[in-house]
Amino acid sequence: MAKRSNKMSLFTLIMISSAFTVSVRNLPTEAETGMHMIFFALIAAIGFFIPVALVSAELATGWPKQGGIYVWVKEAFGDRLGFVSIWLQWTYMIIGIISQLYFVGGSLAFIFAPHLAHSKIFLFSTLLVVLWATTFFVARGQKTSSTISSVGFLGGVLFPGALIIALGIVYFLMGNTPQINMAFNMKNIIPSFSQITTLVLLVGFMRTFCGIEASSSHAAEVENPKRNYPIAIFFVVVIGLLINVLGSLSVAAVVPQKEISLLAGLMEAFTDFFTKFGMAWFVPVIGILVAGGAIGAINTWLMGPVKGLLASAKSGQLPPYFQKVNKSGAPQRLLIIQAILISLVGGGLLLMPNINIAFWTSVAIAMLVYFTMYSLMLLAGLRLRYKEPKVNRAYKIPGGNFGMWFVTMLGLLTLLCGYIVAFFPPSQLPAGNETIYETVLIIGAITAIGIPFIIYQLRKPSWKIKG
Repeated sequence: MAKRSNKMSLFTLIMISSAFTVSVRNLPTEAETGMHMIFFALIAAIGFFIPVALVSAELATGWPKQGGIYVWVKEAFGDRLGFVSIWLQWTYMIIGIISQLYFVGGSLAFIFAPHLAHSKIFLFSTLLVVLWATTFFVARGQKTSSTISSVGFLGGVLFPGALIIALGIVYFLMGNTPQINMAFNMKNIIPSFSQITTLVLLVGFMRTFCGIEASSSHAAEVENPKRNYPIAIFFVVVIGLLINVLGSLSVAAVVPQKEISLLAGLMEAFTDFFTKFGMAWFVPVIGILVAGGAIGAINTWLMGPVKGLLASAKSGQLPPYFQKVNKSGAPQRLLIIQAILISLVGGGLLLMPNINIAFWTSVAIAMLVYFTMYSLMLLAGLRLRYKEPKVNRAYKIPGGNFGMWFVTMLGLLTLLCGYIVAFFPPSQLPAGNETIYETVLIIGAITAIGIPFIIYQLRKPSWKIKG
């Protein structure tokens, strides 16, 4: 009985999986696209989110071991690419979590002084405090981490998401004129394909749906993972689509498109809504809740990929120093290393002259890295259908091998489109110097992808834990 009580319930798994994937911080990015958000959301969901969710559900229920993406790719393609895959997931977290930390700062600013949302000193100070405090709590073990993730998601993501949607509905019912053209016609919904800079925001929508596979790192800790993991995936897909599409429509309706801040756009929308409804006093409260939700997501991400990295370390891909865990079973040394890296990269990005561009640059680099990992994951799912056909999978993509081929190719095609458009700065966010922007992306992506190959080549037999 005691052993069972330490297992993760279906509810907790849904909360953690949602914390990885669903976030209100993405609503301003989506609102930037106006009514085109419907097109981008459908493409990202059908071509990316659903294929990744289906493949990760099959892999997690077939190989419910701690390590997630590392175990899957290792089973399909061997140790080298297994290590590369988990390193890329971890690297995505290092870069991608910075935008979440910026978002916390932008939200907290509305509690004290909204102008601080554009202060680099305030944003970096918030990054350091939240990052290191969260790292401390994560190091106390999975139970503490799961509680923070669940509370953060319920109070800081699900409630604000439902609230912004409800406010948007009331706004329309009161006869207010929205800040965007809400007409449902082909011209208004389908973007111009002649301008690739407009299509760049597809990357932002794909980012919105990233992380569904990361909760698989906890598969070994879940009650009945073969049953509960697919159920959790289904709930996350539904919740993610509803909050992102309807929530971003609400933001776009009340905040003029050219004035949307990628860091504080959500709080600007809440401020406009509450001011109009005579509830300006509630702005600081929602600021605390939204910041809390982002902190819950940060907490989840800090522990997710690093567990896979720990699994690869124990297999001999990293020196023994990084294989140690504390009395709570948390990889404390790896957690400290990742906090140092996040601090350095986060401070470096704020040296860019424009905060929106710093935000977007971190997103673009992170997505180039993550797209590579997702390509390996999709190919691993396809490969294991042939390499390990007899492994029992509680969930299998329907349609036999043809179904797996179809889902894999659809996902890879969407990822290829993401690769291409990520290198173009969006027209809504003038970069000023496109050459520097593209150079930073190329150097950042090549460095992140190349490092694990170098580490793997330099590994020593003595690194592997005996027995």
